[in-house]
Amino acid sequence: MKRLSVALALGGLALGTILIGWFGFGRVFDEVLSIGWGGFWLLVACQMLIFLALGLAWDTIAPDLGSASRSQIRRPWVFLWGRMVRDSAANCLPLTQMGGFVLGARAVTLHGIGWPLATASTIVDVTAETLAQVAFVAMALFILLAHEPESSLAPPLSAGLGLSVAAMAAFIWLQQGAGVIFTKLSRRIAGHWLLDAESRLTQLQHEFHTIYSRPGRLALGSALHLLGWLLTGLSSWITYQLLGIDIEPLDALAIEGLLSVVLAIAVLVPAYAGVQEAAYAGLGAIFGVPPEISLSVSLLRRGRDLAVGIPILLIWQMIEARRLRAHTRPEPLRGAQAGLRPSRPTESIGPPHHQPGPPRQ
Repeated sequence: MKRLSVALALGGLALGTILIGWFGFGRVFDEVLSIGWGGFWLLVACQMLIFLALGLAWDTIAPDLGSASRSQIRRPWVFLWGRMVRDSAANCLPLTQMGGFVLGARAVTLHGIGWPLATASTIVDVTAETLAQVAFVAMALFILLAHEPESSLAPPLSAGLGLSVAAMAAFIWLQQGAGVIFTKLSRRIAGHWLLDAESRLTQLQHEFHTIYSRPGRLALGSALHLLGWLLTGLSSWITYQLLGIDIEPLDALAIEGLLSVVLAIAVLVPAYAGVQEAAYAGLGAIFGVPPEISLSVSLLRRGRDLAVGIPILLIWQMIEARRLRAHTRPEPLRGAQAGLRPSRPTESIGPPHHQPGPPRQ
């Protein structure tokens, strides 16, 4: 898998470079620079707003920790931070999306969230986001059909939506019952060797049951994810406006919705290298956007992801390093902890035969 990811990343970089070179490096980069620093920081602000919606969605889906927990007061910010780490890792590091999920869950455990809750809530949050994505893609498909009724993309996209809904239903069913299945299998295969694994699966299954026992919170979390997808379309529309393309907001939303399908298929390509550029160029052409503009939109998106993601990852690494130092620091002596001076060994006075012996019976 590692070799495959590296090969796909290198192939994607080559594809993106060829595309930009084909339409002219100078033309593409002139378009990128035309928005200025003010426009670029506006895109960064849009991304932070998207992060806020996605972080609140994750927090809404996760069950409460209890009023006695210190993390309860600051928990929404913990999940917001975890979501920022998740996306920053996937966008800035040579990792697939799965690597981002793992690092995001790891980030919240450093702030008082137990690993069963972090793991289960990550899986359910990804499920809710995918369900919202299905609704988002359906909107994009409707807009595409209104714009191009005879589009050749409509049949495969419609079939893909149907398969996605079925796959999501099966995935949700597995989440609610997989723990029992794996526990029985582990007990039969390895006996007492996997008692710890069995206990972990039981904890994980308990968190799944707790999350799915609150359908209202799940629905609200999915709605917040849909809001995040809509904000992504709004950010894309703002980018086109900054580049001087007077595209309709619904058309920009359709491009982002169809783009999300292409990126979901290319999930094994780290950072969607090359795939994102090719998809923007092809989808933009359907709605009359020149290819150099579409490539500029893709490069601005990557620049925004780096400007946001690199500081987030650096802060996360600082937190990890501080935790590692705290765990490897030697413990002080008990006497020093109690504020006492360590006693000095008793010195003998005089020759050894003058020392008093044990009392006689």
